[in-house]
Amino acid sequence: MLSQQTSQGTGPGSAQHTPVRSCTQPRDRQQRHVQRDRGGKHGQAVWLARALGWFGIGLGLAEVAAPREIAKLVGVRGDHSILIRLLGVREIASGIGILTQRRPTERVWARVGGDAIDLACLGAAFMEPRASQDRVAAATAAVLGVTLLDVLCARQLSRRAVRVQQSILINRSPAELYQFWHDFQNLPRFMYHLDSVQTTGQGRSHWVAKAPAGTTVEWDAVITADHPNSLIAWCSLEGADVEHTGSVHFEQAPGGRGTVVTVEITYRPPGGAIGRGLAKLFGAAPEQQMQDDLRRFKQVMETGEVIRSEGSLQGMGVIAQRPAQPLAGRNGQ
Repeated sequence: MLSQQTSQGTGPGSAQHTPVRSCTQPRDRQQRHVQRDRGGKHGQAVWLARALGWFGIGLGLAEVAAPREIAKLVGVRGDHSILIRLLGVREIASGIGILTQRRPTERVWARVGGDAIDLACLGAAFMEPRASQDRVAAATAAVLGVTLLDVLCARQLSRRAVRVQQSILINRSPAELYQFWHDFQNLPRFMYHLDSVQTTGQGRSHWVAKAPAGTTVEWDAVITADHPNSLIAWCSLEGADVEHTGSVHFEQAPGGRGTVVTVEITYRPPGGAIGRGLAKLFGAAPEQQMQDDLRRFKQVMETGEVIRSEGSLQGMGVIAQRPAQPLAGRNGQ
């Protein structure tokens, strides 16, 4: 995630770039972007969740009050009043849970589970000889439509913004660090999760990065602020696999003891909480990844290369380490 900067002007090291208004600015404006996003896609997801909650309560009340009429409506014959009332109680409880929570992500996912139960019941009803197959099929199609809405809503609610920040002290001047970082072709030297970076002009670049399980993610990003020797800020453009904003600050350390480099990123991981869990499972947790990148950046700037031991981190956090070996060169061995 640390690698989502883009070039500016006609190439690295060009004059200060005018911030792009369509993207966010660093630090305090990143929070504004998150708020706007919550009022956008997230706000729409919350609105849809509330609508689904009211729909569930209405359907549940109908199932509890008139189970036989509901059975006839979906083409089922026989007395299934107890089952339909139980399904109605579940719908009511789910709807109340959604309406009483500020962020009803878990409740909406619970609705998805309830939809699976409804579909299973309709599948069983479809096999009954006396059932009206046309009505059961129509009811199944309606439930499938609601299930799709539930899944879309739950996935959007799950994509919660994550903020990551790391700092490191490097024994080099802010100007040296800024110039090295600003030549974006240098970034893969210490950001091992990067596959490629292509400058596309007008302050934009296309990035390809490694992801868990051998997959890749891609994004286009643009510079939003560029203050020589002090700050580079960026944001992803529409259609990015990972929506994010970020900044890197170069601040002179007290007493001339080098430079404090601070990287800050706010992003929405693919798959929300599930995506974060998979990333951690495969060794690509954003906090650890950013920390490793900064440590390698420090090594490159202070020694000219990344120093590796046999047990050092390689790539996406995989530890390559061989078993201990006996000492050689002693007593002719």
